[in-house]
Amino acid sequence: MTKDRTPQGDAAAVPKDSLIDTDYVVGQDNVEGSFGPFSFDIHNRVFMISATISIVFVVLTLLFPEAAGQVFQAVVNFSIKTLDWYFIILVNLYLFFCLALVVSPYGAVRLGGKTATPDYSYLSWFSMLFAAGMGIGLLFFGVLEPVYHTTVSMPLNTPSPFGADGELVPGNIPEARAMGLAGTYLHWGLHGWAIYALMALSLAIFTYNKGLPFSIRSSFYPILGERVWGWPGHIIDVLAVFSTLFGLVTSLGLGAQQANAGFNYVFGMEISLTTQIIIIVVVTAVALISVWRGLDGGVKVLSEINMVTAFLFFLFVLFAGSTLTALNTVWEGVTAYAREIVPLSMPFGRTDDAYREDWSAFYWAWWVSWSPFVGMFIARVSRGRTVREFIVAVLLVPSLVIFIWMGVFGGIALDQVFSDPQNSLVKANVIDSYSPELSLFGMLNELPFPNIVSTIAIILTLIFFVTSSDSGSLVVDTITAGGKTDAPIPQRIFWATAEGMIAIALLVGGGLTALQAGVTATGLPFSLVLLAMCYSVWKALSSEPR
Repeated sequence: MTKDRTPQGDAAAVPKDSLIDTDYVVGQDNVEGSFGPFSFDIHNRVFMISATISIVFVVLTLLFPEAAGQVFQAVVNFSIKTLDWYFIILVNLYLFFCLALVVSPYGAVRLGGKTATPDYSYLSWFSMLFAAGMGIGLLFFGVLEPVYHTTVSMPLNTPSPFGADGELVPGNIPEARAMGLAGTYLHWGLHGWAIYALMALSLAIFTYNKGLPFSIRSSFYPILGERVWGWPGHIIDVLAVFSTLFGLVTSLGLGAQQANAGFNYVFGMEISLTTQIIIIVVVTAVALISVWRGLDGGVKVLSEINMVTAFLFFLFVLFAGSTLTALNTVWEGVTAYAREIVPLSMPFGRTDDAYREDWSAFYWAWWVSWSPFVGMFIARVSRGRTVREFIVAVLLVPSLVIFIWMGVFGGIALDQVFSDPQNSLVKANVIDSYSPELSLFGMLNELPFPNIVSTIAIILTLIFFVTSSDSGSLVVDTITAGGKTDAPIPQRIFWATAEGMIAIALLVGGGLTALQAGVTATGLPFSLVLLAMCYSVWKALSSEPR
């Protein structure tokens, strides 16, 4: 007989025959205790395996950086150069699955039961969807990627706007520009957000509608049954931990590189590994303070400050630069994306290796790695929505915001490159490979008050850094605490520290290559977890009233 268990949310909204009958209780496999003044409440197997492997990884990478670098390079070559077709096919499947749910009768199923009501208004919900997957990537890639794809990686072998002698070929500029924007939007649009939507939908269905713990493993009950609480479930959660960790530390590593570049541009600070390590240490220390203050006093306050600052920063760039050109670029990019999304998503019969392997395959692995982190957040704020409105909103709202941001920043930067290619700092940093992480500051250099605005960009990067570390440690702690969301704070401090140490180890072990290796090594197995989730979600929805 189905037990009278309360799903997260309004129990009255969920029909009793929709709940899954299980004897499992959240935290039943946990070990509680204290170590001096610090208490702990951990899932004994998931936490110990994850913590031990993390510590061993950091120690070995720091002791043998050269050997680690060779291993990282081999991982990258295998994952994104040999298996690029695999990632492209799988992400296409995720998007097709989400679109199929939208048009199917299952789209009418409501998260939390047929009488559930949304916890947040549309405006609040849309704002949180925007905040969920944004961060350092907007600042690091907002200028770099549109310019790079227009002039260097050349999606679908578009003719270059620069001739062999480095001079502009005006006739090639329109097509190259459109394809560069389309290539950028592909990586930040529907495909990536389909990954997040799938993870979030799975967590929401099995938590709010089926009454299972708020945990990745709960999604696999239709496949594994009660075994999901044993070793098969432990393995799934451990994979989710490392997927989240390496997805986060990649962002942290990129953030450290860009902050270092900004300090170099504004204050003349040397661009070096040592400086980047110091930045990671300092920002991790600030993140620990945020963790200690808790959600309301820490990450919530920082997030609100960052959102307002980012919006004002965006408005300044829009109106200080060529406004009409920027707005036109947004529209040009959206139309090019809609026109080219199918050929850009094809896994075979292409020769644009630099774009397809080094960018697309890496991005899909990165999105997969971030999915437990972002998916858990989106699931928490989406109870009461129908499956249809949930998927449509998660796919479209954040994508459009990103398109506007990157269209404006990328459009202004491209205008600078093509207007004055000999003196453009953007061209020097991106095309001539002087220092790609300086691309944003090269664009800001041509606007009014460059030092002040660049300093604001550095602050934005650092706050994104802190909020990502704080939020990520919360997600990892939830997984390693057996699904508990109120575990002792010292555990989150441990994982925030681990994120910083892993980021340092990866930078020491090979810089960007190591960051790519960390993402692809975890994204590869976890991509199969997401594929299995498609079956679980379909199975769960088939038993729901709508």
